[in-house]
Amino acid sequence: MSVFGEWTTAEGLPTFEYRAGPQPWDPVIDPPSTRHVVHVGNRRITLAAGSDGLVSVWDEHLGCRWLAERTGVARFGALSTDTAPVKLFGPTFFRVAAGDVERTVLCPEGEVPWLLIKIDVVNSGSVGLRQTLTEEWQVQQRLVDLEFGPSRDEAPPDASVVGLEAFGGERVEATAGLLSVSVPVELAPGERTTVWFRFGLLDGPVDPATVYTDSLAGLRKRLPLDAAPEIPWHAALLTGGACVDGVLGGHTLNQGSAYSFRHGFNGAARDPLQHALPLVHLEPDLALSVLRNTCAWGSPDGDLPYALDGRKQPWTQLFRPSDQNLWALWLAAEYAAATGDLAAFGEPVPYHPCHDADPVPLAENLRRQFRFFADVVGVGEHGHVRILNADWNDLAITESGVDRELMIDRGESVLNSAMAAWVLPVYADLAERLGDRATAEEARERADDLRERVANEWNGRWFRRAHAPGGGPIGDHDLWLEVQPWAILCGAATPDQARALVRKIDETCRVGSPLGARHRWPVSTPSQVWFSVNMTLVWAASRYDPDLAWDEWRRMTLHAHTTAYPGIWTGTLSGPDCYLAPESDRPGETWALPDLGVAMQAYPVANLHSHSQPLLAYLRLQGVDPSQPRK
Repeated sequence: MSVFGEWTTAEGLPTFEYRAGPQPWDPVIDPPSTRHVVHVGNRRITLAAGSDGLVSVWDEHLGCRWLAERTGVARFGALSTDTAPVKLFGPTFFRVAAGDVERTVLCPEGEVPWLLIKIDVVNSGSVGLRQTLTEEWQVQQRLVDLEFGPSRDEAPPDASVVGLEAFGGERVEATAGLLSVSVPVELAPGERTTVWFRFGLLDGPVDPATVYTDSLAGLRKRLPLDAAPEIPWHAALLTGGACVDGVLGGHTLNQGSAYSFRHGFNGAARDPLQHALPLVHLEPDLALSVLRNTCAWGSPDGDLPYALDGRKQPWTQLFRPSDQNLWALWLAAEYAAATGDLAAFGEPVPYHPCHDADPVPLAENLRRQFRFFADVVGVGEHGHVRILNADWNDLAITESGVDRELMIDRGESVLNSAMAAWVLPVYADLAERLGDRATAEEARERADDLRERVANEWNGRWFRRAHAPGGGPIGDHDLWLEVQPWAILCGAATPDQARALVRKIDETCRVGSPLGARHRWPVSTPSQVWFSVNMTLVWAASRYDPDLAWDEWRRMTLHAHTTAYPGIWTGTLSGPDCYLAPESDRPGETWALPDLGVAMQAYPVANLHSHSQPLLAYLRLQGVDPSQPRK
């Protein structure tokens, strides 16, 4: 059982009752903290609810920015809701109770840019009660833009007007400073009343009780409440990370955590595409919106930047990965296969405004991405996809031990070859349905060639990872997990090889690791456990060893983390993109590079991989896989 509290239900929804006092933890690059947070949201705004009873509000509509931080208090006489001993974290709400005052802060369903605050007051005394109820919020807007090192505390140049309103009463607005609204309350003994407020970017009049009731009813309807435990929670926190994009259109699905909330960027481009994959089967309209938005990051030649900075400008200075187009082609193909919606591919999609280019139909945007992958990324001397300066693994070149500039210029990724051998055939099916037979034929031909080359990388134990120009293969003597599932999924592994490979992974990468398979073996240096990699392992293993696949999925769960590390908040309700393996000096926590001023450990929750990948793996285990490749 977690030292922080336990799971329960409220409003017919999964919730977590937090009862712990201050529990210290180390962000590594920031001062020690005792505050733990959970991020919930709607399709516009994010509520970061804290164990101290206070909340922060994030709005990525125009960039990476906080509207308010560690604020939001109701005061009723001597009672103050930030002193509540128990906090209830819900899938879109946060609830505390102090004496006879219960306060619920809700993210309404849809693209509502404000929080709804419901305060229930009861007079449990024997005499009449006359008191003033005051709601207080501190507006403190902060832009987070490529901050590697101490926070700059930079105000956004175009600060929003933020408001606090008592429904039926006073409304105050400001771009900064304290907002306070008071309401008189009179109650006879035993009498109850509800007072409604809202905080954020206020719009037109609404009926708060209807918004509250309809939002919770809509949430119960859209979440898969009859699925396995944790699945509805993951679905809610995944969709709660979406934000309608005021610059590029559609919705972004920033992976969050330290990347956005601490360091101030939305990246890599592959990540929102990856997070949207399970939404194809849960909320397909949002999956399509994320696809369109991420395609709009790009340039007319088909390139996708590594990331967008905190001001939504392309950020290409650090990495130039070679895999990103594949994720767009995959999401598009899976969406079309699951929904049959081909009309969406005729709708125009813009390019990033910095390119000053005309929009093109989504199908053409994807075709250009295919061309960029085929013609610009291209292949190296061994016929494998070039690695550029990264593939899925941003540190693959560093970890390879080969000269960096040589690998960037001529190095090759067996991982990307294997992934492409799976993705290109499913994209070909889509291209053919859209009438582009030439692209479909070329995509299949390239996939067939890459599949054969991946098959030739089998060394009798596993598949090699990469090739350095003029040198031997990388990964002949150590197992790099990320390539192995894709070699199975794309058909490069024979059935006998696939079964032997799954056994080898079980005997090496999975041994003694309660949170799932390590990404490298042997473990010469501390390894990590990556949600993104282990999703593909679950998927691939399900074809040859379903029991192992289910066991690997269970190791991905919040329950598994709580069981193994009950005193670590990370992994209790949300997590990072990866965990440190048991051999680490901080097992169950996550990575930090303090010399570079960057650390997932600085904000180790609200990474959407910790929600999207268990969801997608679960769907694959249920047989939801409309995009089987053709051979």
